[in-house]
Amino acid sequence: MNHQRPREARELTGILFGAAYYAEYHQDERTETDLDLMKDAGFTVIRVGESVWSTWEPRDGEFDLDWLQPVLDGAHARGISVILGTPTYAVPPWLQQAYPEIAAEVRTGTSMPWGARQEVDYSHPAFRFHAERVIRAVIARYAAHPAVIGYQVDNEPGMLLPHNRGTFRRFVRRLAAAYGDVETLNREWGLTYWSHRIADWSELWTPDGNSLPQYDLAWRRYQADLTTEFITWQAEIVREYARPEQFVTTCIAYPRPAVDDEKLVRALDVTAGNPYYAMQDHLDATCEREPVTPWTTSGVSGLLRQADRLFSSKQSRFLVTETDAQSIGGPEFNLPPYPGQLRQSALALISRGAAMIEYWHWHTLPYGTETYWGGVLPHSLEPGRIYREVAELGAALGTVGTRLDGYEPDADVAILWSNDSRYALEFTPPFPDAAGRPDRAAYQRVFDAFHRGVVDAGAQARILHPVQALGIGAAALAERFPTLIAPAFYVATDEELDLLAAYAAAGGHLVIGIRTGYADEEARARVAQAPDRLAAAAGVRYEEFSNLQSAVPVQSTRLGDGAGSATLWADGLIADEDAEIIAEYDHPWFRSFPAIVTKQHGDGRVTTVGTVPSTELAADLIRWAVPRAIADSLTADRALPVTIGSGTLPDGRRAWFVFNWSWSAAPITLAADVVDAVDGRVHGAGDELTIEPWGSLILIDR
Repeated sequence: MNHQRPREARELTGILFGAAYYAEYHQDERTETDLDLMKDAGFTVIRVGESVWSTWEPRDGEFDLDWLQPVLDGAHARGISVILGTPTYAVPPWLQQAYPEIAAEVRTGTSMPWGARQEVDYSHPAFRFHAERVIRAVIARYAAHPAVIGYQVDNEPGMLLPHNRGTFRRFVRRLAAAYGDVETLNREWGLTYWSHRIADWSELWTPDGNSLPQYDLAWRRYQADLTTEFITWQAEIVREYARPEQFVTTCIAYPRPAVDDEKLVRALDVTAGNPYYAMQDHLDATCEREPVTPWTTSGVSGLLRQADRLFSSKQSRFLVTETDAQSIGGPEFNLPPYPGQLRQSALALISRGAAMIEYWHWHTLPYGTETYWGGVLPHSLEPGRIYREVAELGAALGTVGTRLDGYEPDADVAILWSNDSRYALEFTPPFPDAAGRPDRAAYQRVFDAFHRGVVDAGAQARILHPVQALGIGAAALAERFPTLIAPAFYVATDEELDLLAAYAAAGGHLVIGIRTGYADEEARARVAQAPDRLAAAAGVRYEEFSNLQSAVPVQSTRLGDGAGSATLWADGLIADEDAEIIAEYDHPWFRSFPAIVTKQHGDGRVTTVGTVPSTELAADLIRWAVPRAIADSLTADRALPVTIGSGTLPDGRRAWFVFNWSWSAAPITLAADVVDAVDGRVHGAGDELTIEPWGSLILIDR
C-alpha cells in the first residue's frame, strides 16, 4: 500500500477519450465485441464499477469481485485505460433493509423512499461501516491492475440535504463551536426578530420550517461540508491502496445543492465533472432558448460556462467523466445531436481545459430509469451515426496526440463565482421567474448574463472563487486579468470587497453587478450605503431598487448600437459628480437613474451595472471593456455564430479552436500563420478559411 499523492491531470499525456462502460448491464455477454468497437473508435479510457454495489456485494459480507477482471484485462490488451469507481452512491437492498435508519430524511422524520439512488445519509455510522468495507474490497482487488490509471470515489455527491437526527445534532454542535454561546448566535443571526432568541442550544429549531436567511446559509454551508468530508474520507481510504501514478477524483454535478466545488476538490488530485447540455437548436449561436432541465444548459455560452466552472474548482485542467452522447434527460427529452455537434462540444470542452472526454455512456440501456438516456450505441447495439461521429472524433484526437499537453486556456476576463451567494440567493431570490414564483436560479441567471456577454463579444472567461482571488492578491490579479466581473457577489466579507477595490486601484477594470456588496458573510443586509466598501471607488450609491416586469430599452453613446435592454432588476443608482454615466434607461421613471456608471479609481476603473443586462447589452459592455480580445490575434473579422477558444502551450505557441455554431458556412480571414492539428494543412496570414456548418477546427501557431 502507498500513501504518496497521485499525479494531477496536467501530467496526463494526450486527451483521454472514451465512455462509462457497464458490461454488467448487458443481457448477453459481449465484452470482447464492445472493446473491439471502442478500440476502433479511438477510445483510450473507460470508467467502470461505480454503480453496482449489489453486484460487488450481493449479500452482507459476501463479495463477488472477479466479474470485472475480463473487462480490465480486455481493455488493457487493447491499450484502453480504466478509471475504477467506488460503488457507494447506490445502496443495495439488503443494506436498506438491515439498516433502514441510514435513509436520508428529506424533512425531519420523513425518509426518502428507497427505489432510486443516493437515498442515504452518508454521514451515518452504519452506512460508513459498510461503505468502507466494500471500498476496501474493490480497490484492494484491482489497484495493482495495469489498466487502472485512477479512481472515481462515489458519483455526483451532494444531491440531498439530509435532515436526520444525527445530522441535525452535528449541525448544532458545529454552531456551538463556531459561535461559542447562544447569546452570540442570537446577536449574529438577529434572533430577536419574530421572537426567535434561544436560551439554550437545545431550543434551536430544525430546518424544516426555517424562514431566516442566516440559518439557511449556515445549514447549506454545513451540508456542503458534509459532502466534502465524505469524499475526503473515501479518497483517503483509496490512497492506502493506490499506486503513485494513479489519481483520485469524484465526478461533480455542479448544480447539486450540497456541493462547494472549490472545497470539495482540495482533497482530490484532479477535478472531474459531468457537463450535460441540450443539443440541436440549443447549440445554435443565433438562437436563444431556455434550459430544458435545471441540470442541463442551453446555448454555446452555457456549455462553455460549465467547462469554465470545472476549470475554476482547482484552477487547472479537468476530466469530463460524463457528457452527452445522445439525448440525456428522460424519455420526454429527445434531441440527439445534429451532425458535427458532438465534435464541436467535445472540442469546446477541451478548449476550456478538459484533459478527458468521456461519454455517458457506451450503450443505451434496455431497462431501468435511464432507458432513454442515449449512449454511443443505440438500443440495437449496432454501431450507427453516433458511433461513426464518435469514432471520427477519436481518430482526430489520436492525430492531435500529445500536442495539447500542458495546454492552459486563455482568459480575457475573470468572473467571480460565489457558492455562498448562490446558496443565499436560492433562499431569498431578488426577482421572480416567468411563472411569478421566487426564481431559485436567480444567482445563476445574473452570472450567466455576464458570462454570455463575454462569449458573444468574442472573448473568453476565467472563473475564480473569492478565496482564489484573495490568494492571488490585488496587484497580481490586475496584471493577470485586466477585467474582473463581480456579478451578484451578495455574501461577501469586508476583506473580499476590499480586494475588489484594491484590484481596481492596482490597474484592473472592476465590473460590479447587481447585489454585489449588499450583504455580509452572514447574509445580513449591510447597514451602509450600497455597494458597501465599494461605493467611493465606484463613484455610485443606491438607496432603492426595483424589479423590472418587462425589459426596458437602454440607450448609450458608448456601448454599441443601443439595441440592448435592462431585464429583471434596476438599482436606483446615484452617480457622483466625478463618475461618468455610460448607459441610461429609456423609461419615464427609471430614466431618473443611470443604468451603467463608470469611474476611474487609482490606476484602474470601476464600472457599476445596475441591472441584469440583456444578451446584446452584456456583449456591448464587454466589447467596450475588452476592446481587443485574445482571439483577435487569429482573426478579427469574426462574429457569431463563429466563436474561438484558445490557450497557451508550454513552448509559448497558441492552440486555437474555431467553431461555427450554425447551419450556414462561415468564412474567416486569418491574421496568423497556423497549421491544422488534424489534417496537417498549413494556412498563412491573410488566407480565408470557410468553417462548414456545425464545423470545428484545431489550429496551432506555426
